[in-house]
Amino acid sequence: MTKKASHEALALIHRRAVEIIPEADLRHKMERSQRTGKPLRVKLGVDPTAPDIHLGISIPLQKLRDFQDLGHTAVMIVGDFTARIGDPSERNTTRPILSLEQIERNMKTYREQAFKILDPDKTEFRYNSEWLESMSFKEIMELTSKYTVARMLERDDFSVRYREGQSITILEFLYPLAQAYDSVAVQADVELGGTDQRFNLLVGREIQERYGQEPQAIVIMPLLEGTDGVRKMSKSYGNYIGITEPPNTMYGKLMSIPDSMMEKFVTLLTDVHWAKLKKLHPKEQKSALAGEIVKIYHGEEAAKAATAEFDRVFSQGGRPQDVPKVSVTRSQLKPDGTIWIVDLLQVTGLLRSRSEARRIIEQGGVELDGQKISSAQTDVKIKNGALLRVGKHRFAEIQVHEGA
Repeated sequence: MTKKASHEALALIHRRAVEIIPEADLRHKMERSQRTGKPLRVKLGVDPTAPDIHLGISIPLQKLRDFQDLGHTAVMIVGDFTARIGDPSERNTTRPILSLEQIERNMKTYREQAFKILDPDKTEFRYNSEWLESMSFKEIMELTSKYTVARMLERDDFSVRYREGQSITILEFLYPLAQAYDSVAVQADVELGGTDQRFNLLVGREIQERYGQEPQAIVIMPLLEGTDGVRKMSKSYGNYIGITEPPNTMYGKLMSIPDSMMEKFVTLLTDVHWAKLKKLHPKEQKSALAGEIVKIYHGEEAAKAATAEFDRVFSQGGRPQDVPKVSVTRSQLKPDGTIWIVDLLQVTGLLRSRSEARRIIEQGGVELDGQKISSAQTDVKIKNGALLRVGKHRFAEIQVHEGA
């Protein structure tokens, strides 16, 4: 690799990245790969608890694609072993334990969506149960001997909980080690992760070295907040935008993001230069962003149609087309044919929690057939075809059916 080629390749990897640790190691690995013709193995761990890829996850996937375009191999590590025993999160709770069938079903969908971004011919999917499930107790003890409690307590959430006298289980200490051992098992040259994974990624470097491997370089990617502009994008928070959602839905959600998030969305998710948009009115900025992202995942014609549909509904007051239909059974209604508005919002799936439903209702963000719901204590009477609206851009058409 010439000096110029090396510089250009490294510049591509730097694009949108927060940090490269250490940059000299990555440069050395890339130059050696060019000399030897041996691709680098670039690792990204994925959570199999959800089947959908949202725009936040697309950011590290796009970086994997950058590595693929430079001739390297993407190694997707599916954390199926973790998912089957319940992963303690930083909230000090456990995630739902999934069956093998659920994991495989989720990952089938995930793979199909990932290949909208990645090159299948340069992508390797591995399940960490391949090596973690068969480890003997002796091998686990050997792994734990390669890292100290003092170093583990340097992790922010662990150190805070330790100072405050909160419990930390040994199991929680094992998760960073298990993730690190994934890097040993697949002989990762590079690992990608978000800013919230920085500690675990560094553990991977040290554990690889303790097992006699060359430490992986680390490329840290930014986290993307969701449509609320506060919490990171997540399906569990209901603030996500899926890359395979219908064009009109995707467009509408993008039009709802806070003005303060525009620059970040444009910079991280598109090739459009923010300087071209920042002088526009916020609505025009969002329209340009929404159209560009719909074009990326659905094509130019779909983007044009979504733009026209949004204008027809929100500028001209029309009823939206292709509104998702949700079923409510007679048994879910009270004898007088009404239902508590909070229950209705949960039944339709437009809002995930009662507290969120109450908050949005009190803010005036819920309408039924054009009538604003002013109180979270309201019982509403619904009929077939009733149009429920949450916020500016989320709709559902209610279908009432007989049955339990």
